[in-house]
Amino acid sequence: MELQQPPPRQPEGCLTVAIRIPVRIVVLVLVVPIRMIWDALTATARAIHRTLLRPVGRALKWLGHTLVVVPLVHLGRGLAWLARTLVVVPLVFLVGCLAWLVRTLVVTPLTWLWRWLVVPLWRYGVVVPATWVYQHLLTPVGHGIAWVAVGLGAGVAWAASAVWAGLARVGRGIAWLAAGGWTGIAWLATGIGKALVRVGLILFVVPVGWFWRWVLTPVGRVLAVVVREVVDAFGHAWRIAGQVSRALGRGLKWLGWQLVGRPVRWVWRTVCAPVLYWVRDTLWAPVKRAAVEAGRVAGAALRTAGRTAREALASARETVRQARADAWRALVGGPPREPAPHPARTLGSTTTASGAVPAPEISLHKTEG
Repeated sequence: MELQQPPPRQPEGCLTVAIRIPVRIVVLVLVVPIRMIWDALTATARAIHRTLLRPVGRALKWLGHTLVVVPLVHLGRGLAWLARTLVVVPLVFLVGCLAWLVRTLVVTPLTWLWRWLVVPLWRYGVVVPATWVYQHLLTPVGHGIAWVAVGLGAGVAWAASAVWAGLARVGRGIAWLAAGGWTGIAWLATGIGKALVRVGLILFVVPVGWFWRWVLTPVGRVLAVVVREVVDAFGHAWRIAGQVSRALGRGLKWLGWQLVGRPVRWVWRTVCAPVLYWVRDTLWAPVKRAAVEAGRVAGAALRTAGRTAREALASARETVRQARADAWRALVGGPPREPAPHPARTLGSTTTASGAVPAPEISLHKTEG
């Protein structure tokens, strides 16, 4: 693959060389302060974004997620469960009941009525008589009307063809006269147009062309050279100012590190870091371990209390269920209830389980009586 050679530069005139150097000097003097101010503002904005705006934004994001998003998510889940339990399930049951009632009380009787009453009445009361009337009355009358209409249409068509032939002859004569007149008018308009074009060419086009060639073109070339040189000067000045600004920035950075950064790092490594490590190992670690142990003990206590509450609720539900069953059996009668094994006694022995309440010493016959 051959490398494409850059096109050779065209020789520059003395006007270009005379304009280039003063323009570049003036533009460089004007652009260097602007570029330095721009670089300083850019570096300041980057430092503010890196050290202030980004941490603040992350903190606000965490606070918003913790204080707003998570509570809203849990609240939405709770509301969704309530809506599903209190609204959707009853509505579905109600709609199912209404649909069954409508299908049983409305749709089925209407279907039977339509099939065995409306359809036979329509078929034998409307369709059959209408078919007989159409076949034996309307069809012969329609054939007669069609025969009369065909005859009248043939007569009207013959008269229309004769009238159209006469009008066509008259139109051809008018068209021949119009074609002759249009030819004469076109020849006259062509001669007048050529004369006007020549007059306009002599009075307007030739002077305008001379003015464009000998006045506007040289002035435009000079202005193009000036604008090109000004643009190139701005580009060179901006690049030179960037190099100067970067060199100055590196010098200020080195000076700041030597005067501020190095002493601060020495203080951090020799004073602050050992103190923080001592605080972490001596004070923070024992407090953290004690807090973790207290949390574990509190969690175990909460789990034990929850298990005890669940067992008490289960015992209360079982007692209520047995009382309701006994009341229903006392009202309507039924087979005697088998005694359920009480959790207070173990299988095959008379010893009680640890933490269980002794079973009541009441016989089954007294309970059911």
